Amino acid sequence: MLNETRVNEFLLLGLSTYPKLWAEFFVLFLTLYLMTLLGNSLIITAIAMDSRLQTPMYFFLSNLSILELCYTSVTMPNILASLLKNSNTISSSACFAQTYLFTLCATTECLILTMMAYDRYVAICIPLRYMLIMNKQVCLGLAAMCWFCGVLNSVIETFPVTLLPYCGPNGVDRMYCEIEPLLKLSCSDPYLNKILMSASAIFFGICCLILILISYVYITAAILRIPSAEGRRKAFSTCASHITVVALYYGALIFMYLRPTSSSSHKMDSMVSTIYCIVIPVLNPIIYSLRNKEVKRSLKKAIEKCFLIACKGLWNK
Repeated sequence: MLNETRVNEFLLLGLSTYPKLWAEFFVLFLTLYLMTLLGNSLIITAIAMDSRLQTPMYFFLSNLSILELCYTSVTMPNILASLLKNSNTISSSACFAQTYLFTLCATTECLILTMMAYDRYVAICIPLRYMLIMNKQVCLGLAAMCWFCGVLNSVIETFPVTLLPYCGPNGVDRMYCEIEPLLKLSCSDPYLNKILMSASAIFFGICCLILILISYVYITAAILRIPSAEGRRKAFSTCASHITVVALYYGALIFMYLRPTSSSSHKMDSMVSTIYCIVIPVLNPIIYSLRNKEVKRSLKKAIEKCFLIACKGLWNK
């Protein structure tokens, strides 16, 4: 029987090869984090304040923005603190907590993107029954299901990881903790964990992507049957932002987990993981605001209202 010493902390090696650039990385990541918080908060505020945006499509968009706030807040504060302290260590309990929350967000995002595709399918393919099918109760139920499945899947995947023995080495090839690199550090064979991770990837990753693609096959066929070019353009414009976000998110995930490993895979893994946990959350509000006139109009009104409130407060002082 092996004399195993329990690892009490892990080393996040995502930026360890660039120690001289940590100050620059801190400024860059802080800027991206603040942009993510501001952009997604504005989207949520605009949807909440504008009665014209109280529709199923924008309800799911607000859920996506809330999710992006959670997504980036799970990883970015610890990354910024590490860069500020010039230390890349994280306690095992904090690492497992980060793994749980990250898995929750990743699972929920796959499901939310699938619900958004279903919403567009009903709106374009069955427009006369849209408000009947996508009523308030159904939307709330679908959103609740997405979050519940995220919590449940995260518990099922993460809890067994915390039970594995870790006796060294303790270097995680990411800027944050997640399941796959932790399994590589276990002293025992994580056979059950790999099965759970594969099952989750198939069900919440591949199956959700297939459902999204099937939805867009029907959506494309319905759009092509619209007689006027202007009608086709308007129908497609309601889907363009969602298609872009799906392509970015699933493109990063597929490249991350389905490409063959190589000698330079550690650096590549860190770069790609940065894209889907840091870059995509800051791009989503930009994508939706640039391609949607209603969102841009509501964002402008929300910003103007916040500015007036701030000016009024300063004037009263």
